[in-house]
Amino acid sequence: MTSELTTALPADPAELPTAQLPAVPGAGPRPAELDAREVSAWFGTHKVLDRVSLTMPAGRVTALIGPSGCGKSTFLRTLNRMHEMVPGAALAGQVLFDGEDVYAPQRRITEARRDIGMVFQKPNPFPAMSIYDNVLAGLKLTGTRAPRSTKDALVEECLTRAGLWTEVRDRLRSPGGALSGGQQQRLCIARSLAVRPRVLLMDEPCSALDPTSTRRVEETIQSLADQVTIVIVTHNMQQAARVSDRCAFFLAEAGRPGGIVEHGPTDAMFHSPQDSRTEDYVNGRFG
Repeated sequence: MTSELTTALPADPAELPTAQLPAVPGAGPRPAELDAREVSAWFGTHKVLDRVSLTMPAGRVTALIGPSGCGKSTFLRTLNRMHEMVPGAALAGQVLFDGEDVYAPQRRITEARRDIGMVFQKPNPFPAMSIYDNVLAGLKLTGTRAPRSTKDALVEECLTRAGLWTEVRDRLRSPGGALSGGQQQRLCIARSLAVRPRVLLMDEPCSALDPTSTRRVEETIQSLADQVTIVIVTHNMQQAARVSDRCAFFLAEAGRPGGIVEHGPTDAMFHSPQDSRTEDYVNGRFG
């Protein structure tokens, strides 16, 4: 059923349900499977995705590849209900999070955003906020409470998981905006991890970074892969081959809405694709 999607995150944390972090650092929920079923998306009357179905296995990295304008980022944003933040946006189909539809009427949008985190193309730490407070910012937005000792342990844990702790542990009270671009992106990853997501969405997280910073973010992705399900949009075929377990190739042809041409294990997608369009794209012959 198609519906208008307009709800955004509540601005007042008092509107949010409270939650309690586990006292033991590292004690988080297991990765979750995402299963998109017949997902279509519109902006106004313009249909941008047509009946996309894709299973993203728990504890694995799934890369979404394809040329610009084929709906990859729109699909990514449907997975945690960010698509509905755009006025006039609409969606049909289901997104199952371990078997439960994230768009079900009884499911709070804040729960979806807490379970399914997101890292954007451009690093977006709060520039005047300290590194320490940046990591913990998501707790306030999700109404999560924790004592100071747990927060301290959580900051260290998340910065460590994001591959940033050794670089910033002596300046946690310095502004997050003073970090380099690559460090800022890893800080954003740490901020996403602090609310214990079971899935982490990444929309071209390295496109604005230099090669060294890109390598460090990729190392972070690989180190997190067995702890959280990751879905990443990338235009970098080498990156997709390096970090992902599975790939889905999106394409929009002749003015038609975007859809998946082919998906499967990354090695098979790159070395023995079933569709000639996939082979042409991964070998740089178009796009």
